[in-house]
Amino acid sequence: MINHRKITPAMALLPLVLAGCVMPADSLLYSSPTAGFENVSSTISAVSRKDAVWVQSQEQAEALSERVHGLVHNRTISADTAVQVALINNKGLQAAYTELGQSAVEAWQQTLYKNPKVSVGVVGIGAPEVGIARSIEGFITTNILALLTKKRRVEIADTRFRQAQIAAALASLDLAARTRVAWTNAVSAFETVAYLNRAQAAADAASELAAELGRTG
Repeated sequence: MINHRKITPAMALLPLVLAGCVMPADSLLYSSPTAGFENVSSTISAVSRKDAVWVQSQEQAEALSERVHGLVHNRTISADTAVQVALINNKGLQAAYTELGQSAVEAWQQTLYKNPKVSVGVVGIGAPEVGIARSIEGFITTNILALLTKKRRVEIADTRFRQAQIAAALASLDLAARTRVAWTNAVSAFETVAYLNRAQAAADAASELAAELGRTG
């Protein structure tokens, strides 16, 4: 058993050290369910004049499906409509937004102080205070190192978080650009086919007229 009569001052202060950790103010930047997406969305809107959606629930997914149906059902699809549908209905973009969320979670975790854990061990028969002292020493050392490296770890996580925002915005804008090009190519191909059909019809009519003129002399 531990000899309570040999509790040291450091051990007496242990309950204070183990008190609950307070969430730092900078963690609020990353704690939102859609952290970072506002910047991504505003960038997409400014460049493409269209909006993006990060689906967070089944209800949102169903509402988005209805919106897409309303944009394309029994309607002529313009370039703007095609771009908008692509931005809100592309699974790859949802994956990019999810990666953004994961980077926000990682950054949020780095802003928090690690929950202290003390494992008191007994080393040596008849000297339990030795094990307690070593456990406290390890606890203090670990938490001091965590505090010393916290600022750097937060900076690295924040950099990755901002990189994820840029990657998500670029992926969205690239999709918008490729969709507009694909729409233009499709319309061009359709018009080419229509022109060839008209040309073929004109040629057929001319051929029939020539044949008729040949018969009538």
